[in-house]
Amino acid sequence: MMVSTKLPLWVRFFLLLGLAAVATGAGLLGYKYYNRPVTLTVAVGSIDGEANKAMLALASRLVTTNAPVRLKVIDSGSALGAADAFSKGQVDLAVVRSDVGDLSQAQAVIVVTHAIVMIVAPSGSSIDSVEKLKGHTVGVIGGEANSKVVDVLTKEYSLVNKVSFKNIVPADAHQAIQSKSVSALIVVIPLTQKYLSQVRTWFPSGPKAAPVLIPIEAAGAIAATERAFESFDLPKGTLRVSPPVPDDDVTTLQATLYLVANKKLGTDLMTRFTQAILSARRDLIGELPVFAQITGPSMDQDAFLPLHPGAAAFYNGTQQSFMDEYGNWIYLTPMALGGAATLLAAAWKFLGLGSGKTEGPLDSLYALGRRIRKAVSDAELAAIEGDIDDILTAERAKAADGDDEAVDAATLNVVAHRLEGLIHDRRAALAKRPGVFTAA
Repeated sequence: MMVSTKLPLWVRFFLLLGLAAVATGAGLLGYKYYNRPVTLTVAVGSIDGEANKAMLALASRLVTTNAPVRLKVIDSGSALGAADAFSKGQVDLAVVRSDVGDLSQAQAVIVVTHAIVMIVAPSGSSIDSVEKLKGHTVGVIGGEANSKVVDVLTKEYSLVNKVSFKNIVPADAHQAIQSKSVSALIVVIPLTQKYLSQVRTWFPSGPKAAPVLIPIEAAGAIAATERAFESFDLPKGTLRVSPPVPDDDVTTLQATLYLVANKKLGTDLMTRFTQAILSARRDLIGELPVFAQITGPSMDQDAFLPLHPGAAAFYNGTQQSFMDEYGNWIYLTPMALGGAATLLAAAWKFLGLGSGKTEGPLDSLYALGRRIRKAVSDAELAAIEGDIDDILTAERAKAADGDDEAVDAATLNVVAHRLEGLIHDRRAALAKRPGVFTAA
C-alpha cells in the first residue's frame, strides 16, 4: 500500500502565501529601484561663493519637487577648480566657463549666464584703450581663472613685457586702486546688480568720479580665433545710469558659463535632468536673479560646446512619446498577466480548491469500476453492488420527476451491465485464490 505524500491543505496554503509575499516584495523592490532618483555630482566654484550658493538652491529645489534627478554639490573653490574636477572625471557635471580648463569631455546642458570682460580704470585716468595699458600694472580679479583673458589680450595687443599683470582678490581691489598699486582692473562677471555693485565699490564714487571702461576694440578678431570668447557690446549706463557710465556702448569680450555633463551620461537621464532644471528655474528666479539668465545652449553643429543628446532631445521636443516610453509595458503587460493567471491556476490546483464540484452519476459509476478491480472479498463486491443499485434508483427517481439533468436509462443500463460483468469476473478471479476469497 502506497503512502500519500500530498501536503496538508494548511501547509500548502501557507507555502503559497509565503511565495506570494516574496514575489510581491521582490516586485516592489524592483519598482522602487527602477524609479529611484539618480544622484549626480556637480562641481562649482567662484571666488565669492555665489556659484555654490546658486547650485545648492537648485539641488534643494529638485528634492522639494521630487525630481527624478538629484544633485550633490562639490565646491571646488573656483571656476578653474570646477573645470579640473570635471576633466579628471571626479564629477558628473560642472559649472564651467568657456575659457577655463579642459572641456574636451564636456557637452552642454544649459547656459547659466554670460561672463563679461570689463577693464576698468579709476576716474580721471588717461588710459582709454588697451594699448595705453602699456607701462602700467593691471590687477586681475580672479587670478588663474582669468589667465586665458590675459593671454589673448597680451597676444592681440603685443603686451608681453609691456604690462605687468597682478592677481588680486576682490577684498583687496579697492585698496589697490586707492593706493595706485594698479592702474586698472580686469574683472570677468555676469551683468547682475550684485556684481556690478561690487565693481562700483572698488572705485571712488561721486557725480564727477566716473570710472573709465576701456574698450577691447579687437574683440571681434579675438573671437574669430579664440572660440571660447564672443564679441559683446556693453550697454550704455551699465555701471551707472545718471550720468551714464559708460556714456556709450563699449565693445568687449564675453565668455559663456555652462552647466556641462560628461558625454557618457545617458540620453534619457539628461533629458529628464534638463527638464527638471528648467522647471526649478521658474521657482528660483525671485530668490536668485542669476537664474533669469539661464537659457538653452546653441544647437548649431559648429557650436563651441556640443549639446548633450539628452538636452537636445528636450530642446527639440523629441523626447520619448507616451508610446516610446511605455510601449514595451503595453506589449508586455498582457503577457505578464497571462503568466500570472497561469500561476494562479496552478496554485488553485495545488491547494486542491475548485475540486468541490458535485460528482455526476456516471463519474460515480465509473469510479466503482476501480473499486471492483481492487476488491479482495465478496463482501466488498456485495457493497459495491449496493452502491450501484443506489445510484440507479436515484437516477430513475430524478427522471420520473422530470429532472433535465437525469442520465437517460439506456446509458445507465449500459454502464450497469459493464459493472456487473466486472463484478462477475472479479468474483471468478478471487475464487481461484484460496485463503483470500471469503464467500458471503
